[in-house]
Order: sequence, then structure tokens, then C-alpha cells
Amino acid sequence: MDEPGDRMLTWQRYSAVRARSLEIAAPLGAEDQAAQSMPDASPMKWHLAHQSWFFENLVLQPLDAAYRVHDARWGPLFNSYYEALGARHPRPQRGLLTRPALAEVHAYRDTVDRALARFIDRASSALAQRAAPLIELGIQHEQQHQELMYTDILHLMSLNPLRPAVCAGAAPAAPSALPARWIEHAGGRVEVGHAGAGFAFDNEAPRHAVLLQPHALASRLVSNAEYAQFVDDGGYDRAALWLAEGWALRLAQGWTAPPYWLADGCEFTLHGVQPRDPARAVRHLSFYEAAAYAQWAGARLPTEFEWEAAVTGPQPPPDAYGEVWQWTRSAYDPYPRFAAAPGAAGEYNGKFMVGQLVLRGSSCATPRGHARASYRNFFPPAARWQFSGLRLARDL
Repeated sequence: MDEPGDRMLTWQRYSAVRARSLEIAAPLGAEDQAAQSMPDASPMKWHLAHQSWFFENLVLQPLDAAYRVHDARWGPLFNSYYEALGARHPRPQRGLLTRPALAEVHAYRDTVDRALARFIDRASSALAQRAAPLIELGIQHEQQHQELMYTDILHLMSLNPLRPAVCAGAAPAAPSALPARWIEHAGGRVEVGHAGAGFAFDNEAPRHAVLLQPHALASRLVSNAEYAQFVDDGGYDRAALWLAEGWALRLAQGWTAPPYWLADGCEFTLHGVQPRDPARAVRHLSFYEAAAYAQWAGARLPTEFEWEAAVTGPQPPPDAYGEVWQWTRSAYDPYPRFAAAPGAAGEYNGKFMVGQLVLRGSSCATPRGHARASYRNFFPPAARWQFSGLRLARDL
């Protein structure tokens, strides 16, 4: 971000992403945007404030000597998990933050936007070059939160007996369900991880070699119709199909089907109650449910490296992106020679590399252009509120 054209492109990209966050929130009232449905979710208003907090604390405060903090009291309210940046309000209590009001959060966003525009325009070449990767990280971070805005508000609305829609109109039609086939891979040494130009999160690198055994991946995702067969066959009642931890959780929480499935053949979606499309990829599964289905189907879940080899190979699956995040059997561990970045940015991913599993691809809620083959999403195995599904794999 040195030449005038580069600075203009950065500002245009920043502005478009910032505007998209407000578009997502626009159909919702102030009451909708203040509520928190569970500790793992955050209120819409909090997301909007935290997105600005990120740019304020990782770009403007450290790099712009002319910037003055919008409101020093707000730092702990909208800090998510950055130990280097001070105290934090408890995550499960974000729904108690009735103040600042939504209008004040919007004013905060305006303050940050004006300050960043001024900084991009006036920064020296050296300062602009230092800021460019942090601004890009902030843009990518906001896009991640845009997906969370959808998943969190969907969970909130699902608990309302009125079952209100977040998005107007009917849900987009599902892609045609092509007959499933197996895409075989001979195994051997393959390179995985981010390569070349373009943005990637730190957990996607360094690129390195892995050794794969001969295997095959399904050419498409598991559908609602296929998962319904698992449900009808007593899949939620057969302990032998489940990992022990998942079975205990299924009993404790009374799981009998995906969380937004309704008894009348419908499901709750961002578009409200809709007929459950048998051809659409099943979604909102925990890792435990995905693994149990794979066991029932006589298959398994792929590793993240098998998935990456498939989508970058000569026969990539046509539905690798844009439907559901796909659970893998890979623990969310650092790649060989991984090193966290210095400073607060180093807390972005590395410190979460334990006790979670990797998902690959992207979902219907992922912002356009945000997906790539090396992207490593990650969640605890019990997470169900995300747009998460599965693709089968088997050994050869």
C-alpha cells in the first residue's frame, strides 16, 4: 500500500467490507442486535463494535500518531481475546452490554472509518507499508465476523417461538444433487498449505509436504435426504456408531436430529421456516454427528490434507465451497515450523491450536472471495450452530 492506486484499492476494499457488515445487520432491530443466545455466540451489536475495535487497536493506535481513541472505556467491552491489549468483559456476558447503544456503536464505526481514510491518504510510504498487512488482516477478520453474524443471529432467532426470518424471501435453491462417486487418490507425497501471492492467515503456513495413503473422497457433500436415512435408521440411538465423548453429549443434550430440523419435514433457516430440501447438503452438524454418520455409512471423514489434495487436484469436487464447512478428522495443530507473529496479531490463531478440529471449504454464509484451498477453519467438536456438514472418505 504505497502507490496512490494501491491506497485507493485498499480504501475501496475496506469500505465495501465495512458496508457489508451494516447490510447484514440492517434488517434487525436494536432489540435483536443486543441479545446473546449462548456463551459461544455474540450479539450483533457486539460484532459491529468489535470489528471497529480491531482496526482501532491494531492499526490506528499503534501507527497513527494523530488518532485519539473514540472512548477509552470501551476497550474492555469489545476486546475479544487479546491479552496484549488489556482487560476483557466476560464473553458469556456480552448480551448484558445494553450500553453503549446501537446508535453509539454506529458512531464509533464512523469515527474509525474517517480516521482510517485519513491515515491511508496521509501516511508516509514506510508507514503505509507497515500498515498494509494489518489493514488486510482487519478486512479478513471482519469477513470472518460477518459469517459469525449470520450464525449467531440464526441461533438467537431459532429460540424465539415466533421463528422470525432474518433474510427476506425464500432460501436460494439448492444445487442439483449429482450422483455421488468416489474420487480416488493414489496417495504419496503432496504439498499443502498456502503458496504464492495473496492473503492467508498465519495458520495456513508454512507450506510443507505430507504423505498420504491411497484413499478416495466423495464427489459431493452428504445431503439432507441421506442424513435423514441415518436418523430414520436409529443413528442417534446406536452407541456403537458414536465416539464415547459424542455419545455422552448426545445423551446429555437429547440430540435426535440436526438442531434446526423440525418435526414436520421443515427446518429453521435464515429465511425462517422452510421445507427441508432433500438435495441440499445437511448442515449444523457437530463433529460427533458427522463422525457417527460416516461410521454408519461404512466410510470415514477425510483428513484436512486429503481434502486439500482433492480440491487442488485434476478432479476437484464441484461443491467444495459455498455450501457448508466440512468437518475433517484432523486436529487443529500448528504446521511444522509455525511461528506466531510478534505482538497482538500473534494471538490471532496460534493460541487456539489445541482441543479443536479443522473444517475445510466454506459455507453459504461465507463472504464471497473469502474461501481458498488452504483455509483452515476450526471449532470444538461439539459445535453445532455453524453451517457445518460433511463429505465422506474411505481407504483404498
